[in-house]
Amino acid sequence: MRQKIVAGNWKMNLDLNQGKALLLEILDSNINKDTLTIIAPPAIHLNSFNQMLSHTSIALAAQNCHQQDSGAYTGELSVGMLKSVGVEYVIIGHSERREYFMEDSLSLSFKVNNVIKHGLRPIYCCGETLTQRQEGEHFRTISNQIEQGLFQLNEMELLNCIVAYEPVWAIGTGETASPEQAQEVHNFIRKTIAKQYGDMVADNISILYGGSVKPANAKELFTCPDIDGGLIGGAALNAESFVAIGDSF
Repeated sequence: MRQKIVAGNWKMNLDLNQGKALLLEILDSNINKDTLTIIAPPAIHLNSFNQMLSHTSIALAAQNCHQQDSGAYTGELSVGMLKSVGVEYVIIGHSERREYFMEDSLSLSFKVNNVIKHGLRPIYCCGETLTQRQEGEHFRTISNQIEQGLFQLNEMELLNCIVAYEPVWAIGTGETASPEQAQEVHNFIRKTIAKQYGDMVADNISILYGGSVKPANAKELFTCPDIDGGLIGGAALNAESFVAIGDSF
C-alpha cells in the first residue's frame, strides 16, 4: 500500500529560533499518525531539529544536496553530512532550483543516485511551466524529467523514491491545479513509470502534489486516486494549516 505523505518545505524562511517555535507548535498539535509527516527546514536547522524530533513520528528532510561525497565545493552539503544529522529524505529538483540554479534532470539524476547510495529517500520533483502547459508540452516535459532523473534506477531503488508533481505556475501564486488536472498528471506519471518498471512498481510509489496546497483544497486533491499527499510550501509555515492538511486524508 502506498504511503500517505505530507511534506512541509520551508524553503528559505525562518531563522533558527523562529523555526524551533514553529516546530514546537506542530509537535504540540494532534498530528495524524496514519500519515507520514516530513519537515524540510533550512539546512542550519537540521541538527537541532533532529534532536527535537528524536522521539516523534515526524521525519526530517533536506531541501537539497550535492552529488559528490566530498571535495572542493564551497557552500555545498554532501548526503553523508545530511545523514549524520538525522536526515532521512532529500528534496531533489524542486522547480525553484531548476529555474534559479539551472539544474536539469540529467544532473539531478546524480543527486538521486547519491541519496539512494547512502540509504536516504529522494523526493524527486517534476512539473511544467505555464507556457509549457499552454503549448500542450506538459506531458512531454514531465515524462522527460521522470525518465532523465529516475530511470537509471533499478526497481528496488525506484521504490525508495517519492515523486512530487508541482505545476510551476501554481507554486506560491495562490493558483492551484484543479483536482481533475492534478489527477490527470499524477495518473500520467504513474503510467510512465509502469511502462518502464511494470504495474507493481508504479502502483506502490507515492506521488505527491505540490502547488499552493492549503486546508481548503487538500481534501479534494487527496481524494484523487493517484494523489498520495502533498509537498507543502507556504501553508507549512503555519502549524494549524500544516496539521489540518495532514488531517485531510
